[in-house]
Amino acid sequence: MAAITVKEAFERYCASVSIFKKGYLQEKSRIAVICRTFLGELAVDKVKSSHIAKYRDHRLFLVSDRTKKKLSPSTVRAELMLLRHFFEICRVEWGYCQENPCLYVKKPKLPQSRDRRLTNGEAQRIMDYASNDLNLYSIITVALETAMRQGEIINLKWEDVNINKRIASLSDTKNGSKRDVPLSLEARDAILRMREITSGFTGRIFTFSSTSIKYAWRKMVRHLGIVDLRFHDLRHEAISRFFEKDRLDVMEVAAISGHKSLSMLKRYTHLKAENLVKKLDGSSMTATKRALIARLQAYPAVAEEHPDGICVYFPDFGNLEVFGKDMTDALESASRALMGALIRSILDDIKIPGPGTYMPLNMEKCARLITIEPFLDQSFYR
Repeated sequence: MAAITVKEAFERYCASVSIFKKGYLQEKSRIAVICRTFLGELAVDKVKSSHIAKYRDHRLFLVSDRTKKKLSPSTVRAELMLLRHFFEICRVEWGYCQENPCLYVKKPKLPQSRDRRLTNGEAQRIMDYASNDLNLYSIITVALETAMRQGEIINLKWEDVNINKRIASLSDTKNGSKRDVPLSLEARDAILRMREITSGFTGRIFTFSSTSIKYAWRKMVRHLGIVDLRFHDLRHEAISRFFEKDRLDVMEVAAISGHKSLSMLKRYTHLKAENLVKKLDGSSMTATKRALIARLQAYPAVAEEHPDGICVYFPDFGNLEVFGKDMTDALESASRALMGALIRSILDDIKIPGPGTYMPLNMEKCARLITIEPFLDQSFYR
């Protein structure tokens, strides 16, 4: 039997294995690259670890014709992972070789994850430029509002979107899992505007293809003079904004973004330090909110038993007292009364004493001293 070359084995691999993968076209391109190198002419059973290491080093020092830069370690790692799976199929299923030469070859070290964020000026310039192209403007808006991937947006169909519930249902995702993505009002409106082009609610929402969005994006950033900004960076930006708004927890963001690994989610999340500083000192709040939070404190109160029920009063507020048929009823009424007093002090700009400023002199006459939280359900007291 004649020796099977890597190129010949890859033809079989491409036709019987790759074709069933989600990233078939991308993998087919990688296979073509590998087959054009010296590896393609070698017999499968003659390939050694040294050949794989030589291929790795050759690729790492190769300069891309398009970017004029060396290939990224991520690109070479992806090729090595493909080779590893290829040789494993050749060994286990086809019997072309006895060993997998990729098993002991070191993969290139990944660079630090990108932390590219949009500046306020860049975001405004991008939206101003894109406003002249409804397709581009809507796609960018959806990307920033939902953290959806480029392919997920491009392939979105009207049938996938529930406009009333503001949910986009994605069945074809990178990791193969279906997910529902909530749409903000901005994202919903961006999608609805596409009716001007599609003239209906069937088929694909956006008319851009993967190639045309790449071309439009590169043309835009080149025209605007924006350096080192990729479309995928909008996903980074959107996820980081989710966290900075402080409305969603990690699991909720993961449900939206589709990340199965929280470590991967962390790689996509780069919070702006200045926004975190604002959250620490509360400067993102309005003055009214800060005043309200500062005033909404627990106050000591005295509960006294009476023949017809329980009386609760607040020494710090003088005449603020409530009655209840039992302790539970009295505590709930006191909580609401305290909230009302605190709100009125803010609206009327009245200075009130801090908790515990005025305490009763004769505590022996008091049934018990308790602490009341404003408006909270008082299920216990101390």
